[in-house]
Amino acid sequence: MSSRILCATDGSKVSERAVAFAIDLAKRLDAHLTFLTVTTVTAEIAAKSAFWDATLLSVGDAQLRHELTAAVRLAAEQGLTRAEYATTAGRHIGKAVAFYAHEHGHDHIVMGSHGATGIQRLMLGSVAQDVVAAAHCPVTILR
Repeated sequence: MSSRILCATDGSKVSERAVAFAIDLAKRLDAHLTFLTVTTVTAEIAAKSAFWDATLLSVGDAQLRHELTAAVRLAAEQGLTRAEYATTAGRHIGKAVAFYAHEHGHDHIVMGSHGATGIQRLMLGSVAQDVVAAAHCPVTILR
């Protein structure tokens, strides 16, 4: 039985379904829920690029915090009091999600998948597949 659920979210429509599912699952299991977003552009990386500046980075950070805060607020509105959010940085999003779950004692990961197949999957890869391959715990993927 899960006691600590991690819900990876990126603000997409499929992530919204994962957030709703994770909230329901955490309520049914009386589990702690953490919403996680992985950032691939850190302040250190941005400082080395001519295309990024502090303003652009802070706007992106504000958007992430808004989405994560909205997820926690939705959980609270549905009666889940043990919900929080976190961000982590990583070049490989799937591995970053799995590593975060392991390092912070989560025993279930929930996330969405866009369901890319064929050439699109070959070109873009699959974050969900990377999480499943690297995770130490069960992973629920929603489409």
